[in-house]
Amino acid sequence: MTLRTVLVLIVFLLACFATASIGGLATAQGVRDWYPSLHKPAWTPPAWLFGPVWTILYIGIAMAGFLAWRRAGLAGAKWTMGLFVVQLILNAAWSWVFFGLRQTGWAMVEVALLWGTIVGATVALFQVSIPAGLLFVPYMAWVSFASVLNFAIWRLNRGST
Repeated sequence: MTLRTVLVLIVFLLACFATASIGGLATAQGVRDWYPSLHKPAWTPPAWLFGPVWTILYIGIAMAGFLAWRRAGLAGAKWTMGLFVVQLILNAAWSWVFFGLRQTGWAMVEVALLWGTIVGATVALFQVSIPAGLLFVPYMAWVSFASVLNFAIWRLNRGST
């Protein structure tokens, strides 16, 4: 690997973990005092699971972007990289809407936009690099699950959020 290639990989990793950090700023307070007070479905994962899952997902997201860049470059994968950036922005924004603003209903709207962007990015990634597309599939699956969980929490707490 050339120095340039290593630096680009680092940029993708930093972008993904910056997204996690931005979302984490909103999540930290809500997880301590608000989220535990919500009614949640019995199938809600334990709180400790979210950190490890998201860490693995962010690494996969970064690697997917890197593999697409490596295969086609920024110019050759303009649409793909655009969707990649938009999904990162929407990813961080969901945490601010759900945990920061405590708006479970608006978070459903936001997560629908995020999910659609992830689906579009996944399709675009597959067109550039099959391994890159495959790395987005777990992310798409987790956000699909998170969308259903968001809906269930909204339904169970309609009068209180």
